[in-house]
Amino acid sequence: MGSVRQPLSATALLIAMVLTACTAKTPLYKEVALSEMQRWPEASYIDGQQGRLKWNYTTGLELKALLDCCEKDGSVPSLEYVKAWYDAVIDSTGAIGGGYKKSNYSLDHICPGRTLFDLYAITGKDKYRTAIDSLYVQLQEQPRTPEGGFWHKKIYPDQMWLDGLYMAMPFYAQYTRDFVADSLKAANYADIVHQFSLAYERCYDAVTGLLRHAWDSSHQMFWCDPATGQSKHAWGRALGWYCMALVDVIGIMDSETAAETGKENLETILLNVFEALKKYADPETGLWYQVLDCPEREGNYLEATCNAMFSYAFSKAVNLGVYDDAAYAGELYEKMIAQFVSRDEQGLVNLNDCCEVAGLGGKQNRSGDYDYYIHEPVRANDPKGIGPLIWAAREYEFINKR
Repeated sequence: MGSVRQPLSATALLIAMVLTACTAKTPLYKEVALSEMQRWPEASYIDGQQGRLKWNYTTGLELKALLDCCEKDGSVPSLEYVKAWYDAVIDSTGAIGGGYKKSNYSLDHICPGRTLFDLYAITGKDKYRTAIDSLYVQLQEQPRTPEGGFWHKKIYPDQMWLDGLYMAMPFYAQYTRDFVADSLKAANYADIVHQFSLAYERCYDAVTGLLRHAWDSSHQMFWCDPATGQSKHAWGRALGWYCMALVDVIGIMDSETAAETGKENLETILLNVFEALKKYADPETGLWYQVLDCPEREGNYLEATCNAMFSYAFSKAVNLGVYDDAAYAGELYEKMIAQFVSRDEQGLVNLNDCCEVAGLGGKQNRSGDYDYYIHEPVRANDPKGIGPLIWAAREYEFINKR
């Protein structure tokens, strides 16, 4: 979907000028961030929203990545860009608009809250803390499976999706680290580790070592195996979400000394997933397919968002000291860039071959079978790929500076 031309603000003009000044030595993460802000002069146009203010995880994901690129020297002037969107969605009292309803109990709606930690730290504005607290209250009240796993959404009862681990766990961990009383931290961290462990145990495919997209605790959904509750396949982006959630939570726990975190359990899970992933990479490119467990099946394709997520996870794991093969992580990033990244005639960076969306059940009656995944729309510059691409590029820079 092409951008809708909007009058250029002073910030947008600055972005255009800075992008023009980029050189061959400019880090890719800066070029991606500047390209997106020029492509969408207002954040309310990200992900085809066409100016609508919607509290959604895709916009929140990308804005978190853009804010992570903000440079004090003005080379990536993203703070005002990000802040403008959040100030339009969150009112002066801290109430979240944009269609947010706690009663929907959607883990997707926790994800945009991660950026609020940074905005609160930068500005000190109470309204950001109020919004953060309200999202934490949602998590405290989130419905759970009998085994204690968070439902993905109220409309998906008894279901854990790998996507949901990313949507909620980094927020949960950061809130625990920054705002929860020391006496309560251990219980929260144990709960976080339980969410990851339960998803790993119940989505684990013993044949491949990969994790299936989701699990239904009730074993009732039409898309699941009645015996196990598992969905039919290991979908690339679902496992990408899970890996990103792991490295982000491990990173948050890494700076925590006030309580036992149990992060060693998460590190073990991450390394197990990495080992399985490497077995299912395409032998020629070293990259991964849309449907991970069917690499040679007709119609399958190398998909950008999952590869950006995996690249970020491997590189960040190296920088955290969890994974020791820096050469592999660096080569993976370079292969991912060569396969999926291009520049257009305007000099904007593009990420190609992104699966637009995929899920299970719901109004669309999504089956989760092989044909479903390979026939979902594919587009360029999906925010679910842009954010991980920025983070992968930043972690790659950090590896090279080690």
